[in-house]
Amino acid sequence: MRKLSASFFISLDGVVEAPQNWHFTYFNDEMGAVVGEAIAASDAFLLGRRTYEEWAAFWPTKAAAESPMAGPMNETPKYVVSTTLDKIEWENSTLLEGDLAKAVTELKAKPGRNIGMSGSATLVRSLLELGLVDELRLLVHPLVVGSGAKLFENGTPVSLELADSRTFSTGVVDLTYRPVAA
Repeated sequence: MRKLSASFFISLDGVVEAPQNWHFTYFNDEMGAVVGEAIAASDAFLLGRRTYEEWAAFWPTKAAAESPMAGPMNETPKYVVSTTLDKIEWENSTLLEGDLAKAVTELKAKPGRNIGMSGSATLVRSLLELGLVDELRLLVHPLVVGSGAKLFENGTPVSLELADSRTFSTGVVDLTYRPVAA
């Protein structure tokens, strides 16, 4: 079965919203390598509606010469979870419909490498509660953003165990957690 790995840029106060406004000061080759490894380990992306809409408005207009991530972002199959979208137009994108647990379980059962997630905090919380996230990767930035959507907001408790950690020269801490079986 494929591994579902969710990754976030996150502040010390738990904010994951709009990292483009606060995280680039901390981005360096170490973090770039981690992001690149995560993309290379995945042959599919799972996205919630808002992340899909943000990415679909940005990546299709980028050429590989502008960003080395443009090719993988546009070419990799994307699976979108939404109850409000009735169509999606970004190439290599599929709308997952029906029961969330069933759709994601079926996706994980297909042959392939990891399924990557970046962003989509609401979806990740739901998938954690359903026991469908295999790995949670947090790049914790040494700053307090003060406001914005947080990864963990009023939800069902989920027990996690630390699988790996390292500190980058910028002070960012790379934490990998795996859910603990209940």
